[in-house]
Amino acid sequence: MLKRPEVQSYIDTLVNTQNFDRDSLTALFGQVVTKSSIISVLDRPSTSRPWYQFRGNFVNNQRIVGGARFMRRNADTLNAVSDKYGVPPEVITSILGVETLYGRNTGSFRVIDALTTIAFDYPRRADYFKDQLTQFLLLAREENENPLTFMGSYAGAMGMPQFMPSSFREYAVDWNGDHHRDIWGTPDDAIASVANFLAAHGWQRNGDTYVPVNVSGAEDDLLADKFNLHYTVAELMQKGVQPLDETDPNQQAVLFSLETEAGVTSYYMGFNNFYVVTRYNRSTLYATAVLQLAQAIKGAYDSGLDLNDTSDTPTPTPKPTKQKPAKAKSDGRWK
Repeated sequence: MLKRPEVQSYIDTLVNTQNFDRDSLTALFGQVVTKSSIISVLDRPSTSRPWYQFRGNFVNNQRIVGGARFMRRNADTLNAVSDKYGVPPEVITSILGVETLYGRNTGSFRVIDALTTIAFDYPRRADYFKDQLTQFLLLAREENENPLTFMGSYAGAMGMPQFMPSSFREYAVDWNGDHHRDIWGTPDDAIASVANFLAAHGWQRNGDTYVPVNVSGAEDDLLADKFNLHYTVAELMQKGVQPLDETDPNQQAVLFSLETEAGVTSYYMGFNNFYVVTRYNRSTLYATAVLQLAQAIKGAYDSGLDLNDTSDTPTPTPKPTKQKPAKAKSDGRWK
């Protein structure tokens, strides 16, 4: 990897624009390992599963009970974070459950291997992943950690909330005040980071999420625009979308559909907070799963379920350890 001209050019850019040390970068990229298995996964044709198949993978007993127990174990932090950011504890918990099963599955790839592999061996996404690689090296410097120690998914997503490096730099929070934004092994930081992300993208305290609707007319055009808040409820009603529940006509909304049974399509109106969850993952399946799981977790939490059983407590992936960097400056910081 290090001998490739495009990698050398990238190193030049980091030295000239981000004030990195050339020798440190050379030593670092000399230890990067290309992961061809990642390219195989990216090249595998992806087909979206219908909702009736997708739902059970995320809204299931393991995640519901695990989420209720996570809420019990972290109640003080969840309540304090919710008070600050306005995001309900069960929604924060649900995202952590959908993403990594509350820290159980945070990824087994070195982040630098994953990002470098895609940045230089997958042209279709090269620009995005080169930027993410740069963001990653900057965050490692900001966190004063060795870049070789960070672990994540095959695409470089990190920690309990599966933040990409740019999201980490912008939204990760040091909630416990130890001067590290540890979204791997510190639930307090992971909880606050998810809430901060949602709040920064416009989460409305006590806002609605979605309601079922009937449609007639221009639903195809509206469905194609399901990730943008361009219309109010009243404007969607003028286009043939009729909410089945009482709804504020002045709030913004999107139309989306789910295949609820084989060959059966149901339609829904998603409001601002539904839209915000699609900023976390641009998928209406994902957003619906998060919100339904959140509701189920809250029901289990409020039901008197025995939540003191910690047999399902995951062991979070430890945060990156301060091993000797590829090359360190006299102050101990990796440059």
